[in-house]
Amino acid sequence: MNDLVTPFVSVFLSEVFEGSMELWNLSTISQEDMFAIEADCYWCLCKVLDSIQDHYTFAQPGLQMLCFKLSELVRRIDEPLYRHFQVEGLDFLQISFRWINCLLIRELPFSLIPRLWDTYLAEGDSLREFLLYTCAALLLNWSEKLRKMDFQNMVLFLQHLPTDNWGDNELELILSKAHMWKSMFGRSPSHLNNA
Repeated sequence: MNDLVTPFVSVFLSEVFEGSMELWNLSTISQEDMFAIEADCYWCLCKVLDSIQDHYTFAQPGLQMLCFKLSELVRRIDEPLYRHFQVEGLDFLQISFRWINCLLIRELPFSLIPRLWDTYLAEGDSLREFLLYTCAALLLNWSEKLRKMDFQNMVLFLQHLPTDNWGDNELELILSKAHMWKSMFGRSPSHLNNA
């Protein structure tokens, strides 16, 4: 859960401090400001969790369902990659569990997370659906490269995506693809078992 609250903490702290996060001195925050930040973070986290609560309940049914839907979406968009995963024995749960559980916060540079989460929040009750398409766009960004890898190399690659040097342009491309696929597939009533 602390992964999920981190973007909110940084945004609300940026209202108190100026400049880069590395220069913030948390010991200088007044108790009043700290309580306000804590309350705002709590409210925002509750709002996000409202739409994905079953990701964090016993057996995590929402998270598992989204992993399955990701595999179906990849099969529809990029069947060669889907087949390669099958041949190599790579289960989508192995690669997407952390992505979905942490809403991609660990896969991208932290400087891009407020922009990503701004989009999540703008999606409102469709956050879960948009997360699905965002994960697909991120995965398929490396489709050609992944199809040349064996099981072990794919797992290592997908656990440490080469996004350290990404900026706004790379994230915008991922978000654009996610929006495009959400529009395309979301209008089909039978797509992904009624995702």
